[in-house]
Formats: sequence, C-alpha cells, structure tokens
Amino acid sequence: MSILPADVMVRFDQVGRRFPGGNDALSGVSFELKRGEFAFLTGHSGAGKSTLLKMMMLMDRPSRGRVVVDGHDLSTLRSGQIPYHRRKVGVVFQNHQLLFDRTVYDNVALPLQIAGYSPIDAARRVRAALDSVGLLGKEKRNPIELSGGEQQRVGIARAVVNKPALLLADEPTGNLDPELSEEIMNLFLRFQQVGVTVLIATHDIALIERMGHRRLILEHGQLVQGGLPTEETVYGA
Repeated sequence: MSILPADVMVRFDQVGRRFPGGNDALSGVSFELKRGEFAFLTGHSGAGKSTLLKMMMLMDRPSRGRVVVDGHDLSTLRSGQIPYHRRKVGVVFQNHQLLFDRTVYDNVALPLQIAGYSPIDAARRVRAALDSVGLLGKEKRNPIELSGGEQQRVGIARAVVNKPALLLADEPTGNLDPELSEEIMNLFLRFQQVGVTVLIATHDIALIERMGHRRLILEHGQLVQGGLPTEETVYGA
C-alpha cells in the first residue's frame, strides 16, 4: 500500500544529509512533487541540488528524514530492490555520459539490456524513444558524429527508454546555447504532458523565468522556496 496520497509522486520529509567532517549538504528539506508535475530545482553551486537528486535515485541516502518515491519509503528498500526502483527513475546528465565506442542505438538500449529485455522488445522501445526525441534516423551513427544538442537528445532517449514515472535532469542544458536549450526543455515538457513527473536542476534563471513553472530554491542545503511547511506530515500513520 502506498504511504502517499495517489496524486503525489515524490515526498521529502525533513531530509538532511551530513557528510564526514560535519558538512551539511541538506538540512530540513521538505517538499512534494505531484504526479505529472514539471518543476525546476535551482540554487548556487554547492547548494545541495545534486545530493537531492541522488537521493531519489538511491545513489545517496539521507542522514535523517525520509524520502518517498512512487509510494515507497526508500529507506526500506533492500539492495535487491534498488535496480527495480531505478528503472522507474530516468536520469539525464549535463555531460551526456554516452559510450562513444557504441552506436546511438546501443547507448539507448543499454538500460534495457541490463534489465533483461528481449532483443525484440528492446528494439521496439529503443526506436520509440529515439522517435520521441527526433533521432530515429540516426540510430546507427556514433555519438561522436552528432552535435552537442543531438548528444543530449540521445541521453534523454536513454533516460526515457524504460518509460519512467519520474524524470530527473542535472544541468541538462549547461553546455548548450539558448536556442538548443529551449528545444531540450520542450522535449521535457512533452514527457510531462503524457504524465511523467519532471524535475530539472539548473542554474539558468532566465530559462526558468521564461518557462514559468514551479521552482524549488536551495540555499546552503536549505529549501527557501517551493517547500512544505516546517511541520512534518506523516502519511500512512
């Protein structure tokens, strides 16, 4: 049974992360993302944006508080459940993290191969993902032959090939010019319009203001805009 209301995809309850040496990357962070919501996460360098995203992917864990994604308290997941959780979370990175010794098709297919999909099912999903980002005709190309914007599209296709319920992006337009940034953001909007929850970490304030969506603002590990009241609300009690 879900411990969140049906319309909530992500919940942070008073989440903190303290690293060795006493440095607090996050402190008392509380917020919700609704299913199908599109939001931006912003803040100065070192504010805690990447740490927050990593917690949703189970690449990091809170020192205190609770993170709930898709109805599951992530602290209760056993190691064998982590790969299944990560299939529900698509991730897009600023530097693409593509394999340049493999084709575009192989890069996008990699998560499906890891998950054990049959070649036929994988081929159908890969072509659908490439089609969704406008690269279906370039599946046999090597990523090194593509422009920066096209490489980012390959990264997005790989992130959505598992049809995730939650899509996270960490500075996805950091290396792109304004026109290409707009194109990439429009792709994210298309996924949101079919029900995917999208959270994008970015420093690009001008882009955020143009798009006009909700923003979560971190300052020195604390959420100063877009969060919940300080009183913790516990669901499922």
